[in-house]
Amino acid sequence: MPIQVLMPALSPTMEKGNLAKWLKKEGETIKSGDVIAEIETDKATMEVEATDEGTLGKILIPEGTADVAVNTPIATILADGESAADLAKAPAPAAKAAESAPPAAAKAEAPAPKAAPAPQAVAEPDPEVPAGTEMVRQTIREALRDAMAEEMRRDPDVFVMGEEVAEYQGAYKVTQGLLQEFGAKRVIDTPITEHGFAGVGVGAAMTGLKPIVEFMTFNFAMQAIDQIINSAAKTLYMSGGQMGCSIVFRGPNGAAARVAAQHSQDYSAWYSNVPGLKVVAPFSAADYKGLLKAAIRDPNPVIFLENEVLYGHTGDVPKLDDFIVPIGKARIVRSGSHVTIISWSNGMTYALKAADELAKEGIEAEVIDLRTLRPMDTETIVNSVKKTGRAVTVEEGWAQSGVGAEIAARIMENAFDYLDAPVARVSGKDVPMPYAANLEKLALPSAAEVVEAAKAVCYR
Repeated sequence: MPIQVLMPALSPTMEKGNLAKWLKKEGETIKSGDVIAEIETDKATMEVEATDEGTLGKILIPEGTADVAVNTPIATILADGESAADLAKAPAPAAKAAESAPPAAAKAEAPAPKAAPAPQAVAEPDPEVPAGTEMVRQTIREALRDAMAEEMRRDPDVFVMGEEVAEYQGAYKVTQGLLQEFGAKRVIDTPITEHGFAGVGVGAAMTGLKPIVEFMTFNFAMQAIDQIINSAAKTLYMSGGQMGCSIVFRGPNGAAARVAAQHSQDYSAWYSNVPGLKVVAPFSAADYKGLLKAAIRDPNPVIFLENEVLYGHTGDVPKLDDFIVPIGKARIVRSGSHVTIISWSNGMTYALKAADELAKEGIEAEVIDLRTLRPMDTETIVNSVKKTGRAVTVEEGWAQSGVGAEIAARIMENAFDYLDAPVARVSGKDVPMPYAANLEKLALPSAAEVVEAAKAVCYR
């Protein structure tokens, strides 16, 4: 069957883009990694790379088309042995195409359909949420925004600072509406100088204020790491407990989508190595909200690692006056008896998909969402491994000195006699993140790799 090429999203906030130019013509041979088109947004011009091989069978969206909706089929690729006659087998692109504006001024004949919500794994009931609690469906960016707004209303000492958090409403629209409600004194746009504004935030925290410092990406926070570690993390100890630093450093961490090596690093292991810091890395919308509220109230510096890929994902968030998730407590999101799979943040995507596949083969996996990396909930991990006798860790970061290695060590120290197989680790490959879409996919973990690891420790 012909393969559809979809309009890519260059960022989680991108909804539409302009198809500027086709660099391949119908009938030309396509190889994986070939640049076939250019697309434009208000921020950049980007290339569309083929991730499959074959022949460019048909261009569905002509060059010059404006406002092409993300995930609209823009072309079809014919595999070897297929011909133009096979194009009819490709799914019709009409529903999505109606959302895009053609090159001429013609109007779409039908209103655009609403986008389907992102798939959400079914989780075990959250013990922190009272039975019968009303839920509201929210994206993760909305949950984060509401957490900050609620804490800013509750405590006048809380304020937000960072690049584009105010006038632009946030680089990823997480701070949308905060400037309008709280004003420029509490929602502060900073210059592009992470070392500088992180230092200002740390100083403000030492005087008793409660800053939320947003990094556009934690890759940029490397410029500010001296302020985070040497100033924020160590001051309480070095002052003999006389001077605290209640501050939250938050922003996207790890791989996004085709932003290459310098914008894709996972810093989970870096920060979770440091005494004096608390490190949080949620997965679900409810946990994003409840843990951010807890982080803002915590008297210690908290590294709040978000994931750019997850910002647009939706989930049920408890409709409570003051919903808080405790820092340092993992959650069992799926019960099982054969193998324990431990992950956090976007790694949970692979873990839950793998658990579904394993169930089809009669292997019931218990899936633990760590939620907090420091302090780590060793008790929940150990109790699960004592039950299942097997463990697999899943992370998008590198294996060496990774969080998975720390989990494996703790299991060995506390549950060695209960293990029926060595702990297996699934991680990002030991290379800088490639830019090419096909290579990026290979550099990241996959659900198939988690399935393979789980079957290996189960001797299946």
